[in-house]
This record gives sequence, C-alpha cells and structure tokens, in this order.
Amino acid sequence: MQNDDLDQYDRSILNVLASEGRLSVTELARRIGLSKTPTQARLRRLEHSGVIKGYRAILDPIRLQLDHVAFVEVKMEGTRERTLAAFNDAVAKIPEIEQVHLIAGNFDYLLKVRTSDMNSYRQVLAEKISTLPGVASTSTFVAMEAVKESWLADVT
Repeated sequence: MQNDDLDQYDRSILNVLASEGRLSVTELARRIGLSKTPTQARLRRLEHSGVIKGYRAILDPIRLQLDHVAFVEVKMEGTRERTLAAFNDAVAKIPEIEQVHLIAGNFDYLLKVRTSDMNSYRQVLAEKISTLPGVASTSTFVAMEAVKESWLADVT
C-alpha cells in the first residue's frame, strides 16, 4: 500500500492511533466520523498491508533511569555488502541501541544509544559498539535534552 492509496479516513485512523493506540474501535470510529464496521475494515486493511506494524506501550525512559542518550557516528573499515550485513546483524542484538541508520555522508552509520549514565554508555561503547564487525572508528555526541521525539509525523 502506497501513501497515495490512503484516503482522508485512513489518514485520520493513523493520526489518532499514533497518539492513542489503545482506543476501542467504537471510539476510533466516533473520532474519525465513520461507523464501527467500516472503521474496523479499514483498520484490518491497514494492519494487513503493513502500514500499521503493531501496537506497543511507550515507556518513559526517565522513570526507567535510561535518560542518557548518545548519538554515535560509526565509520566502517569498508562498505562491502558482506561487511554491512555482518554489522547489521550484530548491532540488532545490542539492547541499548534504540536506532540504527545507514547514512550517506562522511560516516556510515548513525546510532541512537540509551543508557542510565555516562559510565554505562562508556561500557557499551567499549565492549559492544567498538567490537562490532567492520567498525573502524566512532564519534559520540551526547544529547542534553530531547526537544521533540515522535514515532510518526502527522500523515494528513
């Protein structure tokens, strides 16, 4: 399903669920201005097509004492597919790494790493990130404050 395939009601469903994923179908239908049956059919179609990938609880990292965020630039020794695949497989297994992006630029990957404090971060960097396959060097940028974090921009 392409973005062009989404009509006003589909976009409304996505916008409402992006901020309140635990709504009943009845309440969702009321909010978007459709009856329950067509809302349910649209929701199923969005789920089956993969537009809606799942539902989850959004945890508060501060209350979980995971408020230390670092962004790590990773330069690879090479960018052959085998090297990138080995890195991708290994990096996916590190729970402290929230996001991994392959970048077109002066470095190869950008990682978002969340830990409890600087000491924990240093340990993750030294024992996990720096030992990943193909890593040549890293540079760290520590976030001072999250000004905006969102899973999805408004799809309207």
